[in-house]
Amino acid sequence: MGEDSPVAMFSWYLDNTPTEQAEPLLDACRLRGFWPRSLTLLQSNTSTLLLNSSFLQSRGEVIRIRATALTRHAYGEDTYVISTVPPREVPACTIAPEEGTVLTSFAIFCNASTALGPLEFCFCLESGSCLHCGPEPALPSVYLPLGEENNDFVLTVVISATNRAGDTQQTQAMAKVALGDTCVEDVAFQAAVSEKIPTALQGEGGPEQLLQLAKAVSSMLNQEHESQGSGQSLSIDVRQKVREHVLGSLSAVTTGLEDVQRVQELAEVLREVTCRSKELTPSAQWEASLALQHASEALLTVSAKARPEDQRRQAATRDLFQAVGSVLEASLSNRPEEPAEASSSQIATVLRLLRVMEHVQTTLLLGKLPGGLPAMLATPSISVYTNRIQPWSWQGSSLRPDAADSATFMLPAASSLSSLEGGQEPVDIKIMSFPKSPFPARSHFDVSGTVGGLRVTSPSGQLIPVKNLSENIEILLPRHSQRHSQPTVLNLTSPEALWVNVTSGEATLGIQLHWRPDIALTLSLGYGYHPNKSSYDAQTHLVPMVAPDELPTWILSPQDLRFGEGVYYLTVVPESDLEPAPGRDLTVGITTFLSHCVFWDEVQETWDDSGCQVGPRTSPYQTHCLCNHLTFFGSTFLVMSNAINIHQTAELFATFEDNPVVVTTVGCLCVVYVLVVIWARRKDAQDQAKVKVTVLEDNDPFAQYHYLVTVYTGHRRGAATSSKVTVTLYGLDGEREPHHLADPDTPVFERGAVDAFLLSTLFPLGELRSLRLWHDNSGDRPSWYVSRVLVYDLVMDRKWYFLCNSWLSINVGDCVLDKVFPVATEQDRKQFSHLFFMKTSAGFQDGHIWYSIFSRCARSSFTRVQRVSCCFSLLLCTMLTSIMFWGVPKDPAEQKMDLGKIEFTWQEVMIGLESSILMFPINLLIVQIFQNTRPRVAKEQNTGKWDRGSPNLTPSPQPMEDGLLTPEAVTKDVSRIVSSLFKALKVPSPALGWDSVNLMDINSLLALVEDVIYPQNTSGQVFWEEAKKREDPVTLTLGSSEMKEKSQCPKPKAARSGPWKDSAYRQCLYLQLEHVEQELRLVGPRGFSQPHSHAQALRQLQTLKGGLGVQPGTWAPAHASALQVSKPPQGLPWWCILVGWLLVAATSGVAAFFTMLYGLHYGRASSLRWLISMAVSFVESMFVTQPLKVLGFAAFFALVLKRVDDEEDTVAPLPGHLLGPDPYALFRARRNSSRDVYQPPLTAAIEKMKTTHLKEQKAFALIREILAYLGFLWMLLLVAYGQRDPSAYHLNRHLQHSFTRGFSGVLGFREFFKWANTTLVSNLYGHPPGFITDGNSKLVGSAQIRQVRVQESSCPLAQQPQAYLNGCRAPYSLDAEDMADYGEGWNATTLSEWQYQSQDQRQGYPIWGKLTVYRGGGYVVPLGTDRQSTSRILRYLFDNTWLDALTRAVFVESTVYNANVNLFCIVTLTLETSALGTFFTHAALQSLRLYPFTDGWHPFVVAAELIYFLFLLYYMVVQGKRMSKETWGYFCSKWNLLELAIILASWSALAVFVKRAVLAERDLQRCRNHREEGISFSETAAADAALGYIIAFLVLLSTVKLWHLLRLNPKMNMITAALRRAWGDISGFMIVILTMLLAYSIASNLIFGWKLRSYKTLFDAAETMVSLQLGIFNYEEVLDYSPVLGSFLIGSCIVFMTFVVLNLFISVILVAFSEEQKYYQLSEEGEIVDLLLMKILSFLGIKSKREEPGSSREQPGSLSQTRHSRPAQALPKD
Repeated sequence: MGEDSPVAMFSWYLDNTPTEQAEPLLDACRLRGFWPRSLTLLQSNTSTLLLNSSFLQSRGEVIRIRATALTRHAYGEDTYVISTVPPREVPACTIAPEEGTVLTSFAIFCNASTALGPLEFCFCLESGSCLHCGPEPALPSVYLPLGEENNDFVLTVVISATNRAGDTQQTQAMAKVALGDTCVEDVAFQAAVSEKIPTALQGEGGPEQLLQLAKAVSSMLNQEHESQGSGQSLSIDVRQKVREHVLGSLSAVTTGLEDVQRVQELAEVLREVTCRSKELTPSAQWEASLALQHASEALLTVSAKARPEDQRRQAATRDLFQAVGSVLEASLSNRPEEPAEASSSQIATVLRLLRVMEHVQTTLLLGKLPGGLPAMLATPSISVYTNRIQPWSWQGSSLRPDAADSATFMLPAASSLSSLEGGQEPVDIKIMSFPKSPFPARSHFDVSGTVGGLRVTSPSGQLIPVKNLSENIEILLPRHSQRHSQPTVLNLTSPEALWVNVTSGEATLGIQLHWRPDIALTLSLGYGYHPNKSSYDAQTHLVPMVAPDELPTWILSPQDLRFGEGVYYLTVVPESDLEPAPGRDLTVGITTFLSHCVFWDEVQETWDDSGCQVGPRTSPYQTHCLCNHLTFFGSTFLVMSNAINIHQTAELFATFEDNPVVVTTVGCLCVVYVLVVIWARRKDAQDQAKVKVTVLEDNDPFAQYHYLVTVYTGHRRGAATSSKVTVTLYGLDGEREPHHLADPDTPVFERGAVDAFLLSTLFPLGELRSLRLWHDNSGDRPSWYVSRVLVYDLVMDRKWYFLCNSWLSINVGDCVLDKVFPVATEQDRKQFSHLFFMKTSAGFQDGHIWYSIFSRCARSSFTRVQRVSCCFSLLLCTMLTSIMFWGVPKDPAEQKMDLGKIEFTWQEVMIGLESSILMFPINLLIVQIFQNTRPRVAKEQNTGKWDRGSPNLTPSPQPMEDGLLTPEAVTKDVSRIVSSLFKALKVPSPALGWDSVNLMDINSLLALVEDVIYPQNTSGQVFWEEAKKREDPVTLTLGSSEMKEKSQCPKPKAARSGPWKDSAYRQCLYLQLEHVEQELRLVGPRGFSQPHSHAQALRQLQTLKGGLGVQPGTWAPAHASALQVSKPPQGLPWWCILVGWLLVAATSGVAAFFTMLYGLHYGRASSLRWLISMAVSFVESMFVTQPLKVLGFAAFFALVLKRVDDEEDTVAPLPGHLLGPDPYALFRARRNSSRDVYQPPLTAAIEKMKTTHLKEQKAFALIREILAYLGFLWMLLLVAYGQRDPSAYHLNRHLQHSFTRGFSGVLGFREFFKWANTTLVSNLYGHPPGFITDGNSKLVGSAQIRQVRVQESSCPLAQQPQAYLNGCRAPYSLDAEDMADYGEGWNATTLSEWQYQSQDQRQGYPIWGKLTVYRGGGYVVPLGTDRQSTSRILRYLFDNTWLDALTRAVFVESTVYNANVNLFCIVTLTLETSALGTFFTHAALQSLRLYPFTDGWHPFVVAAELIYFLFLLYYMVVQGKRMSKETWGYFCSKWNLLELAIILASWSALAVFVKRAVLAERDLQRCRNHREEGISFSETAAADAALGYIIAFLVLLSTVKLWHLLRLNPKMNMITAALRRAWGDISGFMIVILTMLLAYSIASNLIFGWKLRSYKTLFDAAETMVSLQLGIFNYEEVLDYSPVLGSFLIGSCIVFMTFVVLNLFISVILVAFSEEQKYYQLSEEGEIVDLLLMKILSFLGIKSKREEPGSSREQPGSLSQTRHSRPAQALPKD
């Protein structure tokens, strides 16, 4: 009854109720589930029952006593069992076989004696589930479920034996029930289960064996579903079929369910089989519903006969309910979307499950009295509420199941229920609630959200009809929690109307205000027009807000909406004039929705709304229904989409001051667009200047065969070059001389640039084989990354691709400046790396519209201005579609898709698709128009007219006067033509060779051309035959031929074999001869040595031109080139660009206008949320989605399609002089092939440049290393000195002088107490209170005295003195310490002062004294916080001999805090005593800062700490790279080990720093919570000391590293080298010195250690010997003690150690240093220092003596000294 209960009246009864054959109450009692009792009153009004032995003997072995207690307001009872039956022995049980599977038939045997009476044996699992209960001690055949997987599948069976008195003995038996081999294959397992089920059904045990088998199989199915790592997983199909088969067998179990035990087993099996709802097929659901129906009926039958206290009935009820929930969830999840598709079996299954739930609710009410607590059960798919109440007590009560989102019912008074009026009989309330409708949607109502039902029955189970009530029943149906729509914002300061589209005339319209000003408002509704105060269709008035949490809602029933469906306009008008004030929100947020309240008509099996209406408490989160009858209820719900009235544009823009978010954003975007367009226009102009073909200046003036060389510089970092690049082409018909690729007007070879050059040759090169590129490594950016090169033959319309992808650099890639690249084959161009890079580059330049603004290809017709405009239009359209659908509500009944933490619905996906569909086509159209529109061509540009005749040149005579055109120049031109002709035709050299240049004339050269062109005449034949005999290669050079003059005669025609078959050769030679003829005519015969040479040369030229067979009217190669380049452009007409700009303007303007309207309409808060969402979406699309799309498409094309697209770069129009013969080509300067730019770099020069560059890199790396390390050391010093305070020394000294006065004179415990009562007390307590005597330092907590003791008789006594000595007390040690608890005077009782406190209890720390190390625990006495209490405590301790002979150390501990310097000081005064009785005093004071700096120094220290660890991470990365590179060799360098030690020490310091911070916070928290107690800061002080030691060691290591950084100093380097040279001898001398030092230390300790303090230990003796070598020695004490031995020992040590060994040691170092000086050479690091010094002096403008001319890489002339030789792989083959 409880201790606080009032006086109770107790009664004691003898319970004679039979336990087995009792019958329940008669049906006339109307209450089921109650049993009659046979009770005999024994005593009353007494709380104690006394029974004598005769009464107990007369009542048998088992007596049941029932006790009752009754108070005024409560009643209670309990039963006691008195048994005289002796206890039974524990039975021993075994399981056979010991190992098997779930399909193995096991047997359980127990040996138990039944001599003392019958027993009941129960075989159960550890989970509480029972397999069998009966009188037999054996279970011959049983199926067991799987064992625990984490216990190797071992299953434990608990066997309990119970006698008739209720005494139970338990034992256990174990067997291994594993998966087994039969479970590996799906088919085998399914077949085995199918075979076992009929056997179990037909067994002798009835359904029990089938239930055991089903339980075992379900454990297998559920285990396989959960375990993913077992490796033996059944397929989902097999699991579904097995569950279906098992449920089918269970549905056939209709007999043998006569007791509660069997029904409970069936319910448990059904729960386990159906627990995986996703694996229940429709057939399985049907079978499960049948089985559940049989089980619920059997449960209802046996429960009426079961005792009320039987727990098995409640367990079976819960199991059945969970099984129903699983099957119902499976049935609802598999329901088709269309109601017509729902099968009759599915509908019947749901209805059968509802009947099962009715049986479960009836079972829950058995044995229940009115007025008790309700019974509630819940699963995710259903929740129930049952209770038995009196009708007069239910008015105003709220009834709902205990589950989220469940229906709530509020019943009216019983008087309004005609069927219950005047009745006194209790009634049963049964409520069922479903989160989703279980009924098929066979009507036009789209029921969504929660569905709830309530039934009222009599206690006998008869349904009480409730209908046509005079007072409605209120039902609240919650909606699923989800993101609802954003409210529409109306401004009260301007006349605005909200557009409301009512789509159903039978629905109720709800208008909810989310926020509003605290004033009276008038809401008016008009059908098709804007209502006002006098004209409206519906109106309501809202008073000022009373409860801020309640949102006002206006509910309009269908009767209020007289016009039914259609468009209504809602206005919100304040009833009084508004006075705008700063910060006052004069807007309202409105949400409109439609809703129905419907009920399930069980007769018609459809939804109906008769007798139900929507209540005033309806909101977007719940539906409030008012109905006059009871059944299942549901609701429909629809939120209208956002709409805005365009006619209110002016009113909306008038609210700009209150909501400027979206308008300002759009305006800023427009301003940014204008600025970006200005920038893009300038970039377009720059790109336009780059779009041209650069005609190389070193082209031969006579060359008319053109190649377009397009060079693609890579996009890598540092890919651009400032060097002079040279190219050479190699073909089957010859090679071209090197050409310098340069443009005098614009820079070339920039990062990502595409540069086109026109390279001209005298004759075609044929099929190209390779290409050679080099540069001179000049400029400040010499390195160059070339991606690829495209060579285009303008005459033959052929292309060759060279995939370079190489660095031409001395320090990157292959470290070469000269490289030959072969022609790429089709297979090379289809490689994944090439295709992926090409597609990715093209995708980012064109596909990614945003990125392409900055990475646009200069040759693209899609300008930056157009791209920016497309992006602007796209962004505004995206904003419009986003704000249009912002906050549009989702269907509440729609199931969410859950991907981790990301939730979305299909409607959100559809909205995204709709937005994309709306904005994608128009933007795609704009982009395509801009990309495919060809540029407009001016009419006056006519490139199709060609001058087919020879040019009529009338140049001024100025070139002749200037000496540009002379006979010698003409002769050199002819010689160059002859040399090129021989190379092109691969003609062997003439017989006379090419030795003499001065004897050569023009007639001989032209005659040689005749011999080559016309091999059929006599001289030509002789020339060819002699040349073929010699087989000499062509070695013609310019102006090196000497020919004999030949007679001139007309030649028939040129040969039509070999290269002459190609008209290009003839055309090229013809044009060259024409140029020569022009030169001859301009020069005239005056400059020739022989008068007839000029005329003869003209005749020879005419003959050669006529023999080439080229007609003067035919086109030249240059004309063909122009035709190839000037192909008519393809694409849309030029005027389509105007359409594109019109679309950009239209889309941008419309989108911006409506976006601003929506933003003004939504209000400030919603606009801000939308803007943030839009910004996040935009950033995600630009930086994540679009790049992934580009990379995905590139990978797809490269892996799947593998299609190689020809590069169709737009070529700029060729210069005018290429479109026809250039009249001034004759006067242009000829190239000088001996220039350095045409010579490839020599190997020696490249190596020299590499060496110089490497030294420069090392020099700059060294500078970076020194600067970084100085910064690192600076931060370390800031951190180190930031942890220490200069005031700490003075504070320690002051406190030590105060507390240790007289402490060193303490020679015993009496003197200790005297010192404590005087010095200690006077200094601990001063003025003001709480401060020590100086008045500046506050005492933290209280001081305390702690002692450590040793145990009595802690050491063994010698045998002889045992008779007269009563024990031995050992010196202190950790083993001998006494840690027992005592009382006053160290007796047996315990008091606090005499109890041992461990180190953990007092949070102490060990102390290292002068004699030994002491634990942090001990016997502690706090001294209090004032002088009087401390004196009283000291007196008490002294009187009771708290310190005695067993005390080994006394510690006086206190902590003070000085706020002036922000320092804590931990004062520890130690008094130690040894076993000899001597006393040693010691004082330890440690100051530390536990609070941060209170001045401005703290941020700097924190910043230094952060920067220091950033440096540390940097050094870790550097050392990690070095370690991975050098592997085990890394640990061979002492400097690497030093770096590693610094890193480890730094992380150790960080760990101790964190530890100190945690301990300090702990101690300070204890100090704040326990201000009067003694707080030990010793552990924090130890951590602070350790941190100081580590930082000091870290500073030491970091300072030593400066030696390594100063290695560049020659003197420091020489010292290091000398020590390295002498290390072998030094190590030997070190061993000798240590050996002699150890010998003298041991000898001195053995001789003087027993008397002299300086030698008392071996360590002290060694320290004294070292001091002797330094001259610090006390000779007198040694000579006084032993003059002879002392003199000998000291003298020999000085002679051998100082005079001999140490001098030899120094001599070795000096010899090594002298040798190092003699053979010292400047190291590489010294050279780096010299180079660095030279750079610094050069930067300062000071001439350096060490600078050698020509050493700089800036001088290209040093790269090569001789003419280059062609690479072997590039030589054309004959």
